[in-house]
Amino acid sequence: MVRSLWTAASGMIAQQNNVDTIANNLANVNTTGYKTEVAEFKSLLYQDIKAKSTSANSEQKPIPSQVGLGVRNSAITSVFTQGAYLDSSNDLAFAIGGDGFFGVRGQDGNTYYTRNGNFVLATDTNGLALTTTDGLKVLDADGKPIVFDESFVASQITVTADGQICYPDDQNNPQPLGMEIGLWQFNNPSGLQKTDSGLFSESAASGAAMNEYTTNSLVRSELRQGYLEGSNVQVADEMVNMIVAQRAYELNSKAIQASDEMMQQANNLRR
Repeated sequence: MVRSLWTAASGMIAQQNNVDTIANNLANVNTTGYKTEVAEFKSLLYQDIKAKSTSANSEQKPIPSQVGLGVRNSAITSVFTQGAYLDSSNDLAFAIGGDGFFGVRGQDGNTYYTRNGNFVLATDTNGLALTTTDGLKVLDADGKPIVFDESFVASQITVTADGQICYPDDQNNPQPLGMEIGLWQFNNPSGLQKTDSGLFSESAASGAAMNEYTTNSLVRSELRQGYLEGSNVQVADEMVNMIVAQRAYELNSKAIQASDEMMQQANNLRR
């Protein structure tokens, strides 16, 4: 009987984590570049109640009697489907069409990856650096920070669909500067390590970052200037998932209540 209590309790804990994940999705419905997270489950060990045997009439019973010991969360994975393009008034806003990620230099000197292309120009010792709104420097195709001359005007900087950065000449014709906004892909993006501010870091599960400009086998992503990629959270789906998780949580609590009542009845038999 106690086994049923622990089994139902494990289900309640797992469903609570599921609700937490859904709530996080709904909280980030307006976060630029956010990717929906999904809680995944797996069963715990099984206990043998009766082993394989042969009955008194020589009838074979090849299947043992087993009972499960509950469930737990196996992983919380991100779903990297394309988000909608949202118009932006920022001249340095970029949305990625494809599987690529922007590369940024973290405060610790490591490289992080993001789908949030809401960039700005910030003063740097060498000129004007292209950074995120948190001040992290955006990397070019060679993995180096993108820096412009101090005389550059943000509204006149243009970027082609393949990432080429251009600036107008004396005749107001956009000319390539020989710099490209870096884009990277991963064999398994769901394996990326999530950090704060929409940043991801490379992990063994994701595989090494592959530079789109040097890896010929990759399908190149496209950049759209003046747009941002919205989150791919579907509110209706998340609300349905919330109801299902709440119902599952309630069912597990009912199982605990039923087990408690049966234990009370067993105790009353002694009186």
